[in-house]
Amino acid sequence: MVTALACVGAVMPFGSAAVQAKSISQSDKAALHGYWLSQERDGVFRLEECGDKLCGRLVALQYEGTNVPRDKNGKSECNLLMLTDFKPTDGKRWSGKILDPDSGAVYQAQIWLSSHNVLKLRGYIGLPLFGETQVWSRYQTPGKIGPECKMLP
Repeated sequence: MVTALACVGAVMPFGSAAVQAKSISQSDKAALHGYWLSQERDGVFRLEECGDKLCGRLVALQYEGTNVPRDKNGKSECNLLMLTDFKPTDGKRWSGKILDPDSGAVYQAQIWLSSHNVLKLRGYIGLPLFGETQVWSRYQTPGKIGPECKMLP
């Protein structure tokens, strides 16, 4: 399901975070907000502000029947906070953490927009080169989310 999120990595830029954070405009930050469809098209995430940082919740999943997928601790993945502590690292990128609900592991990650409707997410283990980039697309129909976070056709 959304397990591929565990390995979505990024090259960390060098330089002063304080100076770099100033280069993020409010419009750049706002452009990240909203609903995003995962690369595998099996999950929808809502990115929003969490205090002075960005975070993301899994708000819709593609699954059969009525049993909502559960994480390794048996908790529903519905509305699970999976992207946390994202703060600006340069003019367009945000660095934070991503949770793999299947293993419970948390990885470093970066997100950035390659266009208004395309978000790239890269996570890694240890070094940035040990990761991969996923391409997410803006989810245009958040009204197609049913009960228990089920993605509707």
